[in-house]
Formats: sequence, C-alpha cells, structure tokens
Amino acid sequence: MMDELTLVQRIIVWALPVIFAITGHEAAHGWMAKKCGDNTAYMLGRLTLNPLKHIDPLGTLILPGLLLMTGTGFIFGWAKPVPVNGRYFKKPLRDMAFVAAAGPCANLLMAIAWALLARLGVTIGMEAISLPLIYTGVAGISINISLALINLLPIPPLDGSRILTGLLPYRLGVQYNRLEPYGFIILLVMLYTEVLGAVLQYPLYLAHNLFFSLAGL
Repeated sequence: MMDELTLVQRIIVWALPVIFAITGHEAAHGWMAKKCGDNTAYMLGRLTLNPLKHIDPLGTLILPGLLLMTGTGFIFGWAKPVPVNGRYFKKPLRDMAFVAAAGPCANLLMAIAWALLARLGVTIGMEAISLPLIYTGVAGISINISLALINLLPIPPLDGSRILTGLLPYRLGVQYNRLEPYGFIILLVMLYTEVLGAVLQYPLYLAHNLFFSLAGL
C-alpha cells in the first residue's frame, strides 16, 4: 500500500507513528515500574510521551529512517531505555516481568488506536482527508506490531527475556540472563540470516490481518 508514495511522503506518514511507538513503549515501562514501587523513571521525568525525553539518535531516528529509505518493508527501532531499579520491587523477578510486559502491551494498545484512526479514514470517504488518516493508521499498526513482537522474543535483554526470567526458577533465570551481553549480536545474526523474518513472519501475518480487519481494510 505504501509503494505508491514518494520517499518524502513515506517519511511524513511514518514519522509520528514510529516516534510515538518507540517512546510510548519506554514510557509504559516507567509507568509500570512506578506502579510496582520504583520511582526512578518518574523522578527523571521519563513518564511522558514527549519524544525529546526518550529519543536515541541511532535507534529512534537513523535506523528507522534507513530502513524506510531502503524499502525493506520492515521497520523497527528503540529509544533510550527507561532506568528501572529492581531493589524497590517487593517481588523483583515478578515485578520486572510486569515492567517488561508493559512495553509490548502499550504497543498493542497503540496499534488499536491507529487502527481506529484508519477506520475513521475509511468511514469518511473523502480522499483528501481519508487517505492521510488511512496511510498513517497503517504505518502505526505496522510499527507497533513489529515492536511488540520483536520485544517479546526471549532474547536478553529484550522484554520477552524479562518475562521468561520471571517464570523460571531463580538459579535458571540467572544462568539464562548471562546471555545478555550477546543478545544484540544474536539479534543481528538472526536478522542477517533471515531467521528473524522466518520466526516473525506468521505472527506478523496474523496480527496484520487482525488489526487491518479492525481498521476496515
């Protein structure tokens, strides 16, 4: 659907969905951490959707921009991680799992919001108004689904690994998290060898069908 847009139009369409998907994800981590007793992110002013508080130049701007310009059809990124101090949690492993799950959950909620925006565009039916809403809604659905699914992978330090650690026996969880220094390398290898695409292909297909159906597309 985006193929008919020029590069400048694609950047305009994707800019806000990408920035808010990434910053909203991090703000959700901080919000849940506060609910669990850790005010670190709150004290640092990170419980906000203000992108300036969260932007990482490489992960929020450069990488998504490069992926968009190269037309890979697969866009993801990251923001500055929200600081979380597990010492303030009553049950550190469980509460850390809740904090980790908050990010992908926020992305799914944002995907619903963008789907409803796209549906509004479909309902209006006036091309000058409806097309921008539909294109932006589609971008919002796509980036939020991608971020949610990637972050749910059980590769330290992705959110899925924190959730899994909360379910594992303590000693096994400690051993498992020793993979964290190699997690980014593992993810890059999976991306380069197309294993990542193979793993995510079917979940992405199902999620796109579900949210595009909600959008009336």
